Amino acid sequence: MTGCSKPDEQHQGNEDMLRRHMLLALALTPLLAGAATAQNLPDHITVATEGAYPPWNFSNADGSLGGYEIELTQALCERMKIKCDLIAQEWNGIIPGLTVGKYDAIIASMGVTEERKKVIGFSKPYAKAPNGFLTAGDNALKDLPEAGRSFDLAKAPQESEAALAALKEKLSGKTIGVQTGSTAATFAGEYFKGLDIREYPSFEQLGLELTAGRIDLAVANVTAFKAVIDANPAGTLVFTGPTFAGGVLGLGTINVALRPGDEALRAAFDAAITDINKDGTNKALTEKWFGVDISIHE
Repeated sequence: MTGCSKPDEQHQGNEDMLRRHMLLALALTPLLAGAATAQNLPDHITVATEGAYPPWNFSNADGSLGGYEIELTQALCERMKIKCDLIAQEWNGIIPGLTVGKYDAIIASMGVTEERKKVIGFSKPYAKAPNGFLTAGDNALKDLPEAGRSFDLAKAPQESEAALAALKEKLSGKTIGVQTGSTAATFAGEYFKGLDIREYPSFEQLGLELTAGRIDLAVANVTAFKAVIDANPAGTLVFTGPTFAGGVLGLGTINVALRPGDEALRAAFDAAITDINKDGTNKALTEKWFGVDISIHE
């Protein structure tokens, strides 16, 4: 009949149309997903930092916040097009504050550990930093063995534990300082059990105890040492021994902490972190505050 398709031609035409619709749907899926993510994002969030861990984050005399992570947060929020309020929160209560909704994210030199992953989620890493040792320049511990070496507790456990056993012997009778609630505190409790380990609420106080001679050794994220070293006459405080990452210290990376269900916000932070690492913004910030590039190169 004129103007009518044959049955097989009509069937083929329907299949072609269905195929075109499917291809169009597949093409639009990423755009629709992005739009949905954007719609789920709040336009205003609160970010907690410690405000007592220079040069990562610190409080100025006028109460304002400064440091690498303050400028980092500003850069990330600009990329996400979200208004961000920064507040200071004591380290010991910083994770509970997130879980009860006091704020939406933590940007405070926090590494990923298995224990933390049980209660909070994390973005992709924005920086990397192992843990190490700091002592006074006139202390015998300034010549700890394996100086300059890096050990991974997860990837090379036997080698790491042999180095730690040698360190523990050298630390016998000495006093070790760590920050309460830090991965360094977990690390010292695990590998230096039986030694005199003292905990302090902030790294600033830990540094003061070290310069006053009330402790012999500080264990912490190595990037926190620069500000304390620079605040004293040359040679007063010095790096000593090797550095460690992995295992109880986590991955040796620093990440944004979030509530586990905040997937849209996590995805937005991930995209912003990728962006500032790709265009060199993060590299410039880490070199400004630490004197070395500790950004993530993907």
